[in-house]
Amino acid sequence: MKPGQTQRRPWIVGVSGASGTPYAASVLRALLAAGESVDLVVSRASRLTLLDETGLPFRDAHWQDDLREWLARGADGKPGTFDVRIEDVRHWSAGDLAAGPSSGSYPSKGMLIVPASTACVAGVALGLSKDLLQRAASVTLKEGRKLVVAVRETPLNGQTLRHLVSLDDAGATVLPASPAFYTGATHIQDLVDFVAGRVLDAAGVEHELYRRWEGELGGGSRAT
Repeated sequence: MKPGQTQRRPWIVGVSGASGTPYAASVLRALLAAGESVDLVVSRASRLTLLDETGLPFRDAHWQDDLREWLARGADGKPGTFDVRIEDVRHWSAGDLAAGPSSGSYPSKGMLIVPASTACVAGVALGLSKDLLQRAASVTLKEGRKLVVAVRETPLNGQTLRHLVSLDDAGATVLPASPAFYTGATHIQDLVDFVAGRVLDAAGVEHELYRRWEGELGGGSRAT
């Protein structure tokens, strides 16, 4: 690092194979809009989900082009909905266990797993570190950094519930991907942005993704 240069401290964003890639896209756009740096880990399973939900690939060799096209899409699949700059994103291959986020000495603000599948939840809770996403999450916990796990599954069986309790006990924030309706949502993007906004609330990152509760009944029905 050059004299006078500020050390880069990104948020690590892990995208697992659960349904809900629009949640990840909304979180990534909001982090970048807030001036945050991002280290991105896209699991192998999530690439299949992304292809199924959007028709878009995510390839290590072409990650910048693929990421731009993904983040530009709205939750309804319409291309060119958002204009996003990705200069502050660094991508790490999910199979690269020698990557920066695999070490506690690598500086980061914390990690957001959006969405988190039950397999990902189990792997992190048990400390398996089968890929970079799980390893980075384990490192985040052991270093006492913020870990937000946006689990996306229903119903939840006892085994997964026990894993989620283990993550809570370890210091993670367990955040079910549960949209709310008091914000006056009129579009699928509004519901997606609410969940993404709650993820960022848990991380302490400012955003304007949804209308907050102000203690007045009927506010959602009057929202425009």
